[in-house]
Amino acid sequence: MTLSRLTLLRHGQTEYNAGGRMQGHLDTRLTERGRAQAAAAAPLLAGFPFDRIITSDLSRAHDTASAVAGATGLPLSVDKRLRETHLGDWQGRTVDEIEADEAGAIARWRSDPRWAPPGGESRVDVVDRSMPVVDELDAQYADDPAERSVLLVAHGGMIAGLVCGLLDLPESAWPVIGGMGNAKWAVVARRSDHPRWRLSGYNIGA
Repeated sequence: MTLSRLTLLRHGQTEYNAGGRMQGHLDTRLTERGRAQAAAAAPLLAGFPFDRIITSDLSRAHDTASAVAGATGLPLSVDKRLRETHLGDWQGRTVDEIEADEAGAIARWRSDPRWAPPGGESRVDVVDRSMPVVDELDAQYADDPAERSVLLVAHGGMIAGLVCGLLDLPESAWPVIGGMGNAKWAVVARRSDHPRWRLSGYNIGA
């Protein structure tokens, strides 16, 4: 085991974040505040010895990752499996609009990892597609004598789900891993003598 640390960074603020709209796979852009958040996070993250930076292909994550890459001098790899949850018919709508059409739907979605919006993905679906990114890193570094650290730049829902998957939490416990602020991050780590992933920090940032 040589992949010893994963840091999972959420993108900076977008107009949809500011307006309370669901984004999912919609390719929204960072606001001026979002760019400032990414710029503020970059030097803090540059203090960690990352070996790689991998980002979602959606612009809000890629632009955030680019700020960190500029501070670290590392190149970016892009992997669309790190995209946010596809929210189907909910994409572009506010929580109030969704609740007006189907009262209680948001609560069901937040409490049940297997429940998906119409035409969208469940949190379990998101973990199933994103976990192989980590599995492939494990395989790549399997024979590397050095301990490796990777930064994944992605989205709040995807990060919460992947953290649950990495910690091997029972699905009934997944809702305890809550939301994450813009340009904040989570850290999971493990040791060769204790190879299970452990949560080192969540919702960390300036």
